[in-house]
Amino acid sequence: MKKVKKSALLIVTAILVLATVLAGCSGNNAGKNEPSPSASSEATKAPENGESGEKPADVWEFGSEALEFSMYGHYNWYDVPAWDSTVAGKWLMENKKLNIVPVSAGGNPEQKLSTMIASNDLPDVMWMDRGADVERLRQAGMLVAFDEYLDKYPNLKTWMGDDLNLLRSEDGKLYQFPNWYTGRPNGNSGYVINKKIYEELGSPKLETTDDLYAYLTSVKAKYGDTVVPYEPHLAKDMQGLGVLYTAFGENAMYSYLNEGLRAVPQGDTLTSLFTDPVFREAQKYISKLYREKLISQDAFTQTVDQIDEKVMQGRVAVFAASSPTVIAMNAHNEMVKQDPNSGYFMIWPIHKEGLDKNKIFPGTYTALGWNVNVITKAAKDPEKIFAFLDWYTGPEGQSLLFFGPEGKNWKGFDADGHPVFTDQYDANEVLELQKAHDPIMWNGNTGYIDPAKMKYESKLPKDQQNWAARYQSEITWPTQANATEFINLNPAPDSELGIIKQRVDDIFTQAYAESVMAKSDEDVDRILDKAEKDAQDAGYTKLLEFRTEGWKKNKEIIAGQ
Repeated sequence: MKKVKKSALLIVTAILVLATVLAGCSGNNAGKNEPSPSASSEATKAPENGESGEKPADVWEFGSEALEFSMYGHYNWYDVPAWDSTVAGKWLMENKKLNIVPVSAGGNPEQKLSTMIASNDLPDVMWMDRGADVERLRQAGMLVAFDEYLDKYPNLKTWMGDDLNLLRSEDGKLYQFPNWYTGRPNGNSGYVINKKIYEELGSPKLETTDDLYAYLTSVKAKYGDTVVPYEPHLAKDMQGLGVLYTAFGENAMYSYLNEGLRAVPQGDTLTSLFTDPVFREAQKYISKLYREKLISQDAFTQTVDQIDEKVMQGRVAVFAASSPTVIAMNAHNEMVKQDPNSGYFMIWPIHKEGLDKNKIFPGTYTALGWNVNVITKAAKDPEKIFAFLDWYTGPEGQSLLFFGPEGKNWKGFDADGHPVFTDQYDANEVLELQKAHDPIMWNGNTGYIDPAKMKYESKLPKDQQNWAARYQSEITWPTQANATEFINLNPAPDSELGIIKQRVDDIFTQAYAESVMAKSDEDVDRILDKAEKDAQDAGYTKLLEFRTEGWKKNKEIIAGQ
């Protein structure tokens, strides 16, 4: 899934839907791939009280004394909220003596970070993307390594296992505490269908790309311009169109299109995306849909709000995205209030005729999840901060964030380490809590919280289950691929390879949009041929070689070598 760096908090909510409504972090952003090799059969069972074995004698107990630290979010769309503005924050202040002081990026995180580094005036904790900025801080000697804390505060080590090694820096040390890490499939990519339109058209078979084309054609014939046959979410980021790429190849991954890869594995080598036969076939299919006005003609220019409005009003026949569940669930709930026979449902991923439908993966997930927390050397008590983060990512912290303080909605833990839900459990209250806590979910533990939430949902009749949770368990989680081996393949932005990467990204972005809007199949080939030549002239081969080496190293780490 594409990382969120550009839009408003709405996009954050969409990305974190897998957590906040279980609707569940990732999306995104996968036949069912096996969990990563480090995920044992115990990966879905919480250690008792979030611990594994006896702790060393010098462990600091979170909540035993007051702790205060500053926290900064390195994004232009996000600021750490006032700590007493949420239920969890207030409870932690009153019961665990914790206060977190927000530090704002002021809407310009790049300038803010440069200023903080130059003045050596850093916040205690920074929440940010993995990659260049983390390494910039590490190389400047400004980050605290976590290695000596891992056995003393074992939740992170217990839940993430050997995959934690993928986060280590070149010096072999661990400086990053991940968010939405997991050892089990998760994610939301897929296709949402308008129930009323589908039934009015006779509920036809909707499994293959040929079925989809015929269905979209019938939608246009019956409803004209009043209904969008195929609405792709954020086409400029490939979200709603990228899922169609995966329909044309068994085990083809959405991640191949993303800026962190832009390549297709062939044997033990990463090769050009522009020459990939699956990509070219997909682009010709998508271009045909666009030419025949079966796809929104403003797909590359419309805003999230405009897409939301169409979906909410039921003016979309098929809605596809890397994470459609929040929008679709909200629309479904509103539509059925007016008409019980309306609403939306999800289908098994579309596939090209002749391919195995169980080897089609419209989305991906990684063991490392989304972004990370780092503790800087400005922190007076780095070990205590780590102790809090470790508590926060464990059963008590995650249960607080998702279900509220212990007592009303839940009380104690069951044999699997999941919260025991009470008779007073209020689903609406829980949903509102999750939405309100979304901005302070800094180190989500997907492997713990997804099964915990589903344990409650699975006991309900299907018509009473959370809409998103139902389709995650039935469709999206089993159809997301594990793309962990393809992480951390970007060169430093200011290096020669970093400059090549940017050029290739620019070439791809332009060629992608042009090929969607091409006038013919021949035009698609012409556009992609030119893009291949331009990319090679820009140094694409060097970038592919660099990424191939990184890919091989990732596979060795995952294999425990």
